[in-house]
Amino acid sequence: MAPQALDLVFLPLVAFGIENYQPGLYGQDHIEAYYTHSLVGATLISGVLYWIGKKVWKTNFHGWLLAGLSFSHWPIDLLVHHQDMPILPGNLGSFPLLGFGLWNYPYAIYFVEIILAIISAILYFNWAKNNQSTARWYVGPTIVTILFALIAISDIPRLSAS
Repeated sequence: MAPQALDLVFLPLVAFGIENYQPGLYGQDHIEAYYTHSLVGATLISGVLYWIGKKVWKTNFHGWLLAGLSFSHWPIDLLVHHQDMPILPGNLGSFPLLGFGLWNYPYAIYFVEIILAIISAILYFNWAKNNQSTARWYVGPTIVTILFALIAISDIPRLSAS
């Protein structure tokens, strides 16, 4: 869940009206994530996950692992988002908004998402096989892979409102 931490904080802020989300066609959603998806906001959320990782597992390694996984969301969003990502929370200073807009190419970015998901599933299966001591090491990775496949199927780019 660490790579989705920015979105997990974003959702309650949308519910409270602090940030905004309006669904649209694939890659054309209107997103105002001026706190969670600002560069500084992403860094602060990652810092909180560092603290949690260090407290729970008692090592810097696990703190940095959670922080790195969490922050990895921001540069990936930088590639796909339209220019809607501020540097400072709340777009303080009104600096130019960031985003390279790969969502303008929905099938290309969807293909990249699927490739990343396949690679992740392979890594998860390999890890589980090598590190789980039970005969049913494959159950967790299989469930996660099936759930992700269902999400991916439901997320096939919607290019029209029909």
